[in-house]
Amino acid sequence: MGIWRGLRVAFVLGSLFMILLIIVYWDDVGGFNLYPLQDPKHESLHSSFSHSTARPSLFPTTSTVQAGSFISNPPNAALTTKLISEKSRETAEELIDEKGERNGKTREDEEQTSSADDREQEARKQRIMGVCSGQDGVEFPGRTRAFEQVPNRELDHLIVDDKHRIIYCYVPKVACTNWKRVMVVLSQSLISPSSGKPYIDPEAVPPDLVHNSSLHLTFAKFWRNYGSLSRHLMALKLQHYTKFLFVRDPFVRLISAFRNKFGRPNEDFYKQFGSVMLHRYGNVSESLPGTAAEAFAAGIKPTFQQFITYLLDPETERESVFNEHWRQVYRLCHPCQIKYDFIGRLETLETDAEQLLKLLRVEHLVRFPSGSRNRTATSWERDWFAQIPLTMRRELYKLYEPDFKMFGYPKPDSVLHE
Repeated sequence: MGIWRGLRVAFVLGSLFMILLIIVYWDDVGGFNLYPLQDPKHESLHSSFSHSTARPSLFPTTSTVQAGSFISNPPNAALTTKLISEKSRETAEELIDEKGERNGKTREDEEQTSSADDREQEARKQRIMGVCSGQDGVEFPGRTRAFEQVPNRELDHLIVDDKHRIIYCYVPKVACTNWKRVMVVLSQSLISPSSGKPYIDPEAVPPDLVHNSSLHLTFAKFWRNYGSLSRHLMALKLQHYTKFLFVRDPFVRLISAFRNKFGRPNEDFYKQFGSVMLHRYGNVSESLPGTAAEAFAAGIKPTFQQFITYLLDPETERESVFNEHWRQVYRLCHPCQIKYDFIGRLETLETDAEQLLKLLRVEHLVRFPSGSRNRTATSWERDWFAQIPLTMRRELYKLYEPDFKMFGYPKPDSVLHE
């Protein structure tokens, strides 16, 4: 009997030990947290940077922050609030109200603005749900598939910041450089050579560096990091993290992409795409100049019509998936499979960025760069498409119709009719 009792005790202890190991493992990779009700207390980025001596990991895990929490207001602000008397608080509120009135914006105005912003966001979300459910009668590949059916290679635009519980799907030609800079600052994933510490100002982050894929943790990298657990972790993060993306008028985005990649010498895009367009649709039989600089100097460069022809040619996608700069947003960010918490627009970038940073509760840590941005305007569409045959314009609209409908952009009648 003594032997059996000892075996039972050993079995129970061993089981408890295994359960403890499983709990510790899940807590470390971000599956859940043992202390969801603990009051989060975080220092500001500036404070954490000043105390950091080691280079931060490029792939932070949720063990660096309590699950269910965001970075809160600086501790000094909370302490001050506790110390002041009710009368002092009333006085402070009066001063704030007076300041707001002097600036032409009262607290009531701010509340009305906030309410209007919330309604707009809800309308954008409902519009996406309607298109994805088939209410608009728009059919497109992948509309009804589940998230689990999306291949890993198609999840490379979903950037994850575990520290602040954020998922950002970047869309090229939609302020993605500046949003990537914001994500770099929040994740502390890039060291400034001048200070030897992580960047704390997005505008100081070199824009060319933020497009280095090794700098960001994306869903596409989960398999390498977590193996068979990757899909389960993705589902958990999608459920608990704040997810956002920014969009713009699809045709304007195409014009912007063409101007940026083919309107001036770009060696990579000239060799990979421009030379193909010139050979196939430019009646160029002889060999092309070896470099983009030489081609442009000789006046040899793709036209906008050749670019559109390339997009409409079925052979293009048979050879390779659309490049990210002109791939449809519904294929980059999978809005029918991922319920985004915030949908921003380039056309309202400044106000949307301010609202988003407040939603993420990081407005006291980082501000969206206020520098110049691409100024390709909707009013340019008619001029750019003037030389494109009407049949091609209508085919192009069908190709991008899901993006037009899903994100609420009006059908460009001035382009689609003579």
